[in-house]
Amino acid sequence: MSQRTLIHGFHAVIARLRHHPDSVHVVYLDEQRRDKRAHDLMRLAQEKGVRLILTEGTRVDEMARGRSQGVAALVEPVQLAQDLDQVLTGLAEPALLLVLDGVTDPHNLGACLRSAEAFGAHAVVVPRDRSAGLTATALKAACGAAECLPFIPVTNLARSLRELKAQGVFLIGADQGADLMLPQVDLTGPIAWVLGSEGTGLRRLTRELCDWLARIPMQGEVESLNVSVAAGVCLYETRRQRAERTVAVS
Repeated sequence: MSQRTLIHGFHAVIARLRHHPDSVHVVYLDEQRRDKRAHDLMRLAQEKGVRLILTEGTRVDEMARGRSQGVAALVEPVQLAQDLDQVLTGLAEPALLLVLDGVTDPHNLGACLRSAEAFGAHAVVVPRDRSAGLTATALKAACGAAECLPFIPVTNLARSLRELKAQGVFLIGADQGADLMLPQVDLTGPIAWVLGSEGTGLRRLTRELCDWLARIPMQGEVESLNVSVAAGVCLYETRRQRAERTVAVS
């Protein structure tokens, strides 16, 4: 039997019920919750035929080892794409990947997943040994994005980046020291955005493997953005350019 894990928070649990109800073993809900979100969750669990247990809110928090919003679920792993070849095979549009080089904060990882899913990235790629994993904290911060977006830890990030390049995917590193500004880079082809860690940015080898480096134009006094915000800006600009090109061609 697959190892069950606990997820918590309304976004994460509702997304799992919507997209993969067969993977949900049981949902625990604070019996004191009487608001619309709680009623919507109860109705959804009933529609999907998933067992729902009303219990004390303190018990749900204890299960989640922290604040849970009063809801948690025991779930089986979801089988999305397991490697980059599976992700790239059969895409109906140019690849759009997000590569995170050493994002170790689970809140930031979850927020990056949320941005990636919102802007239609096809997968998030991380090094297996230098990244936060899909913990309950990351899943909660992802607000359901992890339920439908492949998350791919790789053993050797540099090797995986070289394999992407060999398959025609251009690597663009986000670096505030770059000469090129974000709008100056052609983002309409198959690309992988590569963002570095919260503190030190891209590692040397990762930076050297990038085809281009680009920086986000900044107007204020702040010198850098949170990695999840930067990811959202880069992915949005990619989608903007692609939509603009589609309109021009049509």
